[in-house]
Amino acid sequence: MKYLEGLNDAQRRAVLAIEGPISVLAGAGSGKTRVLTTRIYHLIREGVPAHEILAVTFTNKAAREMRERVRRMLSVEHEASQNRRRPAMHSEVPFIATFHGLGRELLESYGRVMSIPRFFSVYDRDDSEKALAAALKALDVESKELSPRAVLGRISRAKGEGMRASEFYEKFSRGSFAARIAAEAWLRYEKTLAAEKALDFDDLIALPVRMLEEHDDVRALAQSRWRYIHIDEYQDTNVLQERLAGLLAEKHTNLFVVGDGDQAIYGWRGAKMENILNFEKRYPAAQTIILEHNYRSTKNLVDAANAIIEKNKNRKEKYSTTKNAKGEPIIVHAALNAEDEARWIAAKIRALMRSSTKPEDVAILFRTNFQSRALEEGLLRAGVPYKLLGTHFFARKEVKDVLAWIRLAMDPSREVDKMRAAASPPRGIGRVTLGKLAAGQRDVLRAGERAKVAQFEQIIEELAQVANNLSPSEFVKLVVEKSGMRTTLLEGSEDDRERFENVEELASVAARHDQTLGKEGIAAFLADAALASDQDELDRGDKRGVTLMTVHAAKGLEFETVFVGGMEEGLFPHEGMGGDTNRDEEEERRLFYVAMTRAKKRLYLTLARIRKIYGSDFLSEPSSFLADIDPSLMLYDETQPYEIIEA
Repeated sequence: MKYLEGLNDAQRRAVLAIEGPISVLAGAGSGKTRVLTTRIYHLIREGVPAHEILAVTFTNKAAREMRERVRRMLSVEHEASQNRRRPAMHSEVPFIATFHGLGRELLESYGRVMSIPRFFSVYDRDDSEKALAAALKALDVESKELSPRAVLGRISRAKGEGMRASEFYEKFSRGSFAARIAAEAWLRYEKTLAAEKALDFDDLIALPVRMLEEHDDVRALAQSRWRYIHIDEYQDTNVLQERLAGLLAEKHTNLFVVGDGDQAIYGWRGAKMENILNFEKRYPAAQTIILEHNYRSTKNLVDAANAIIEKNKNRKEKYSTTKNAKGEPIIVHAALNAEDEARWIAAKIRALMRSSTKPEDVAILFRTNFQSRALEEGLLRAGVPYKLLGTHFFARKEVKDVLAWIRLAMDPSREVDKMRAAASPPRGIGRVTLGKLAAGQRDVLRAGERAKVAQFEQIIEELAQVANNLSPSEFVKLVVEKSGMRTTLLEGSEDDRERFENVEELASVAARHDQTLGKEGIAAFLADAALASDQDELDRGDKRGVTLMTVHAAKGLEFETVFVGGMEEGLFPHEGMGGDTNRDEEEERRLFYVAMTRAKKRLYLTLARIRKIYGSDFLSEPSSFLADIDPSLMLYDETQPYEIIEA
């Protein structure tokens, strides 16, 4: 079978193992995505209908890449079948989505048993924080006492463990100030979500689990729908995600999970590495297959990464190997301060660019967000193009304005969207007027106010009427036109015209769902917009330039050249994270392992001898991680930025 050619023995065993629970421990760069997609293709070749196959991962980017790979494999087979004049394989692609996308699908398909509307909206983090800010304000709590983000984090962790608002209140209403206020705020937050017919990120997992556990008929339908289930990055699943996978696989037990405990870096947000470490305990009949061959990195990099991760105790034994060339040594540079570190990195990148390295093949990773300021300034001064991950396209005002209009057309009763849409662009309708409408006091409005409201509502009604007849991209364009945003932005300042380009890009994003006309396609587009992650920014707009991001955001990516800044004790490994010290230390080591294994050819580790933190200078010690790497694999570079530029 030609599609199995090029797979190593372990990969081939994983692809051909069809029945029962299977755990694949996949080291960095070991070709896990190829294994997943080839296995899905193999199942279809063996006669399994595509619609009975489910694959779940953690980012929209990963899901799209997996979907495209499977689609290409099926297309090649289809063409070959046509040429041989024999019946072609079914070209349907299995359901491949993120966990949140799966949750949305389950709720849209079966949520009526829990009184969930067919077209619900999804609150993104910004929406949730604003709703909680309002709840805290109603409780007379200032944000400096307790921030909405902190409360949302607490609620999110509780939801991830399967707790309901009422249970949380019962447990913590007499607890500490922070716990008590979080309990009160959560109850108010749930009322806001219900009034807006909305769910938040965590509901997209918690509610499907509750639905499957409480409704036997729905569980039976879902289990019959997908006979073969694949879960990527299984070490990143939390309690509820693991339960969701188990519920769906309960009938057929064909659960294929891929992951790497050595890359478990999300414990702080509820991920349970034990889900993959203890997979055989949960499923005693499970096969375990280990992928240890690294196809990505040079031998020097693989050996150094092994030296880092093998110090951890809580892991399954695994040792990466490679047939790649030895490669360049890891370059270590100690700068005077953060600004000097940034200048050195920028100078090195300039030198690499002169020797034909493309800036988009370079990434600068950092442990904490505050490091990005000096790095950005260094790149700007050196004239090195860059993009900073973390500035969400869907968080931009003009994009959120259009999305509010779209959601309002889908359901005119959403008060939060109504307030936003009425002000974007401005049309003389204030919050007081909208408040009177919400309170049923239309008759107290002045004639001029009633006329403006009537015109606004007429636009929404017209949009709602045509929503079922247009593709998502056509509908976005119509919303921009009918709302008046097109005219306002194009006739505004230079900044406004740049904002219009973002609005145009939104139509391009919506086009991904154009194969589904009407409200179904529009709802799918809205859900994708709400669930977008940092990595989705890499697939949008100008892809040129060096990528700056945290190590957490770099998970799953790879680059020819990687710089890791801030290699100082206390910064990386990071201190002051709270909780169990040993656990934190091991997670920090896993995080550094992830950073190292993003590099294919070159790895630079930099540090500052003096680091300014909270306005004060601190003398830094080199990271203890550096001492764990064989000195023969590293080269200390003491050249200064001006020396690099002159060379």
